[in-house]
Amino acid sequence: MSRLATRFAQLQSQQRKALVSYVMAGDPLPQVTVPLLHRMVEAGVDVLELGLPFSDPMADGPVIALAAERALAAGTNTLDALNMVKQFRQQDSTTPVVLMGYLNPVEVIGYEKFVTLASESGVDGVLLVDLPPEEAQDLGEILKKHEMDQIFLLAPTTTDARIQHVVQQASGFIYYVSLKGVTGAASLDTSEVAARIQKIKSFTDIPVGVGFGISDAASARAVGRVADAVIVGSAFVKPFAEQTPEQAVELTVNKVRELRAALDESV
Repeated sequence: MSRLATRFAQLQSQQRKALVSYVMAGDPLPQVTVPLLHRMVEAGVDVLELGLPFSDPMADGPVIALAAERALAAGTNTLDALNMVKQFRQQDSTTPVVLMGYLNPVEVIGYEKFVTLASESGVDGVLLVDLPPEEAQDLGEILKKHEMDQIFLLAPTTTDARIQHVVQQASGFIYYVSLKGVTGAASLDTSEVAARIQKIKSFTDIPVGVGFGISDAASARAVGRVADAVIVGSAFVKPFAEQTPEQAVELTVNKVRELRAALDESV
């Protein structure tokens, strides 16, 4: 059983919902990332999403796009991000870590080499935003060989036929994008989210996490009532654009505690 499957099974048995946090590797400085990940887990994060910095993050809003710029400016690349996971694993062997990024840096390294390095580092899953399921079979086969999960996005506009196609290839969890637009957008309609999750769950028993537009206790609580996981990114990343690294870490950890408490209230 993978770390992701184990974690979701544990949470289900406890009637709790997963808090999935996104952090950009190397933002604002490489030495900040690993201690931050440990602090976030201590504060209540169940699954870590580590962003791979990329110069053209087309699906990301300004908050995460600027985080990628800061990380790249600080010298962080994809291999550095894998080394951060390896370092994190020296103290934490149970928290699932998912890499989230774009196809280009992975293609540059090569699928086989990338997945081998990721597996050796302790990565549990990969989500490449711009790799559609129709073109994901080659990477998917290599991930399966290394017992790693391939995670896909579903959108509010995804048709039933495409949902079926995606869930046949997906594992770990499904990332449902609750809004049309880029990361960090607003205007979350939880009743629509609930209906879409019900639709997705009619095709699969893979856990469904919801991301985009969740930034406070109220939105986390509302989504936690209908989803298996709440995925938060921009709210954790934003402090690093506005504060010193030390202040940003404390604000981020406090935000984790706030969202964890709200999620526990949701059930």
